Amino acid sequence: MMEQITKNIISMMTAKRESDIKSIVYRAGIMLVLVIAASAIGYFFRALGLLETNIVIVYLLAVLLTARFTDGYAFGILASLLAAFFFNYLFVDPFFTFSVYAHRYVVTFIIMTIAALVTSTLTTHAKQNAIEAREKETGTKILYTLTNHLTEAADIHDIARIATGAISKMLNSNVGCLWFDPNGKPEQTFSQQVSSQQQFLREIPDMDALRHRIEGLKSDCNVGTEFYDWPIYGRETPLGIIRVPQEAAKAMNESQTRMLHAMIESTALAMDRFRATQQRIEFNEEIARERFRGNLLRSISHDLRTPLSGIIGTSEMLLNMTAQDDLRYPLMAGIHKDANWLHSLVENILSLTRLQDGKLVLNKQEEAAEEVVGAAIRHISRHYPEYEIAVNVPDELLLVPMDAKLIRQVLINLLDNAVKHTNLQDEICVSVTKDAEKNCAVFSIRDRGEGIAASELPNIFQMFYTSRVKHSDAQPGIGLGLPICDAVVKAHGGSIMARNRMDGPGVELIFTLPLEVNRL
Repeated sequence: MMEQITKNIISMMTAKRESDIKSIVYRAGIMLVLVIAASAIGYFFRALGLLETNIVIVYLLAVLLTARFTDGYAFGILASLLAAFFFNYLFVDPFFTFSVYAHRYVVTFIIMTIAALVTSTLTTHAKQNAIEAREKETGTKILYTLTNHLTEAADIHDIARIATGAISKMLNSNVGCLWFDPNGKPEQTFSQQVSSQQQFLREIPDMDALRHRIEGLKSDCNVGTEFYDWPIYGRETPLGIIRVPQEAAKAMNESQTRMLHAMIESTALAMDRFRATQQRIEFNEEIARERFRGNLLRSISHDLRTPLSGIIGTSEMLLNMTAQDDLRYPLMAGIHKDANWLHSLVENILSLTRLQDGKLVLNKQEEAAEEVVGAAIRHISRHYPEYEIAVNVPDELLLVPMDAKLIRQVLINLLDNAVKHTNLQDEICVSVTKDAEKNCAVFSIRDRGEGIAASELPNIFQMFYTSRVKHSDAQPGIGLGLPICDAVVKAHGGSIMARNRMDGPGVELIFTLPLEVNRL
């Protein structure tokens, strides 16, 4: 592969050298033809008996034409010197020598040379200004056309197609364009121009080599075996690559390089704008879906709330009226338990919709942590009397700024989650401590369940996420309890986390609440 690259570079350098030699010979020929033609006209003027000043003017005209029809300053300056030498050699006595008998001709030579040099320089400068003006005008038209077409692009592939066509036309070469996916990874194919009206998709033979080159791309081009690659960079990530064939890239002048960079910037802006529009559309669609889902959940929850209250009340009354050894008692107990579970689920859904709509207003007051924990445990014990819950609170009164109703619901959700994953004979422990260093209250709920897989720990606070590992007698859930806890705790300025216990099986859920109310 390195041998092939070396051969390509050598062949391109040889071709460029041959092209440069031909160009120099061509321009030198123009200069010599014009100076010789001026000399011939000078002989004709001398035969007519015209003054030598007329011959000088003819030589100045030859210098001017040389500057006009050759590139750069070199040949114009050389023509100026040749004109002076030819005039001295052919038309100043003694003829056909460079000797000068009359001193007045020395002044003539100096003035003629200076005039020729000034004429050549001014002509070349004016020519270059005209060329630059035309190039700027052409570049402005190209950029304007490219920008107009890019605004009409339907997708990222259309943008790549338009950019490829415009750059190919500007460089008169078959340029290619490789685009990246939203994650910044290159596609397997790239678009390349094959004619003025046709493009086709080419596969990338060595994706690993391309990825390696892309990692080193910043703003300069990268030289490959077939292409020079210029990166298309957006505001944050690479968006694509413009691929210029090596022969065309080698032949680019400074003006074309500037134009290429400007066209790449226009392409990057178009790609960035398309990506931003696409993300905004997806974001709005997601908001609409969330709003629809919230409205649906809210409507269903409100409709279920009233009949569930009736079922809970009726089943509780029937339980009180039925002896425990009655065969109907377990059925009634099951109805009462499931109805309570559904009622808790409905309350969680309503809390979730309020959180999503931003309608949750915190009523923060200093509350005794022991009382809030006790209220949550009494609620759980009423529904799960068979479970034993140990409590560990500080001896001194710990006052915590909180919305007691919401934090009580957080504790209920966490305890309910612990009950679902713990066997009857295992203990559930609730503890409250004060972290003086961080100035916060730390609430901890520990169980002896199966634990949580390491791969699931980052996801348990996501909405509708449920663990794959469940206790055989566990009540099914839909993954709303922990996300609600997360939202409520963060609304209080605290934090929440889950981890597997180090002293055996089980999970520890910890959340913190700051002890000082933040005032704006």
